[in-house]
Amino acid sequence: MGQGLKMVDFFRKIPADLTEATVVGATLSVAAGVFMAILFFVELWAFLSTTIETGVMLDTNAETLLRINFNITMMELQCDFATVDVVDVLGTNSMNVTKNVEKWQLDETGKRMIFQGRNREQRDIAHDEHHPDLEELHKNGVHAVSIAEQGFDAYLAENPYVFVNFFAPWCIWCQRLEPTWEALAEEVERINDKAGNEGTTGSTIDVDIVKVDCVANRNLCNAQKIQAFPTLRFFKDAKQYGIDYKQDRTVAAFVEFLKQKVELEKTMETWHPRRKQRMLDVKEHPGCMVSGHVLVNRVPGNFHIEARSKLHNLNAAMTNLSHVVNHLSFGTPLARDVARKVAKFPQFQKDHPLDDRIFVNHDYHQAHHHYSKVVSTHFEVGGMMTKTREVVGYQMLAQSQVMHYDELDVPEAKFSYDLSPMAVIVTSKGRRWYDFVTSVCAIIGGTFTVVGIIDALLHKILKSGKQL
Repeated sequence: MGQGLKMVDFFRKIPADLTEATVVGATLSVAAGVFMAILFFVELWAFLSTTIETGVMLDTNAETLLRINFNITMMELQCDFATVDVVDVLGTNSMNVTKNVEKWQLDETGKRMIFQGRNREQRDIAHDEHHPDLEELHKNGVHAVSIAEQGFDAYLAENPYVFVNFFAPWCIWCQRLEPTWEALAEEVERINDKAGNEGTTGSTIDVDIVKVDCVANRNLCNAQKIQAFPTLRFFKDAKQYGIDYKQDRTVAAFVEFLKQKVELEKTMETWHPRRKQRMLDVKEHPGCMVSGHVLVNRVPGNFHIEARSKLHNLNAAMTNLSHVVNHLSFGTPLARDVARKVAKFPQFQKDHPLDDRIFVNHDYHQAHHHYSKVVSTHFEVGGMMTKTREVVGYQMLAQSQVMHYDELDVPEAKFSYDLSPMAVIVTSKGRRWYDFVTSVCAIIGGTFTVVGIIDALLHKILKSGKQL
């Protein structure tokens, strides 16, 4: 049986006595070894590498909602007036979206100063309803003095404490406040007269109550950056003192506020100068960072940031919607392990086109509008030992332009989006292990065969030369 098995031996051995080592054969053997080693490492590199293939198909995503992630800094808009609205072609019109949206007040350097909460609704404030009309209140004289632009600075210089109502005659909230403001001036005078008669000067309120018509004194209100009517601002020594008043608009609330201001001033007399200066430097810079995400229908639409208040009338001329887009993207953020797998795709690594871009409005009655074309992108990811899975991401193309508004319209920073009906398929293709083994065998066998033929030819040629 052993003899029969030897008959099928494909690798029969030649006795060593019948072989001859030559310099040419040794040279070719070394060259063949180097050549095979090079081809092996090239083949191994190709086996370990992958190729990215892309294709296009109709988007079969069955999700009904799309998540929009944003972080936008409004450079000249207070958080109290910044609202996020969502509109789409299906008729959705969500005003002042509060869920999953946060706002931070910013200082002059753009740093977060005050946490404002989750964009909650502006709270209702109380108003006095029992005061007589303005003509009745003026029968005993005008107590809330009206200040014009020419005498404003001089009046502040002459009076150390001044409480100013910046209003517009057409503003309904200003019209509602006007009798209360006049009644406040009378009440302050009454308190001061009573304290003077009783000789208790410590309980006086040495504050002048005045008002400024922003229609007649537009330049003054622009210089004061009045964004909404009415704006109630306290001045000390001709400078704004603290943030604007935003509490109840009743005589009792105003009087309590003024008493606190006066008492605080008396308390500050014993403070260290540095501590006092820090208190005086507290100002409300009109900057707000709006961040979070909204869920919208997968249809064309927009979300926009607009200046609006249910307790004020906005000053359209002073509504500056210059902004910085810190981040804008579409889709649910990926888990860390999934994001690491998808990061190898160059399509996933592309920067979001609007991120870290600054949009400044150089004139009044204008705002930037942004238009994004959103393309659904399906990434097929998986490992050698794991099943391939599909991860959905989104790519976007964006354009921006300046839109102009009528004089009485309040601008809005608008972010429009439209989803492409086509989707991009991104797959990673690698070589199978048996392809690699086959290629290695082909390299070894092919090299040995070719070098063997070359060696035989050279040996025959050299041998024939010696015989001649």
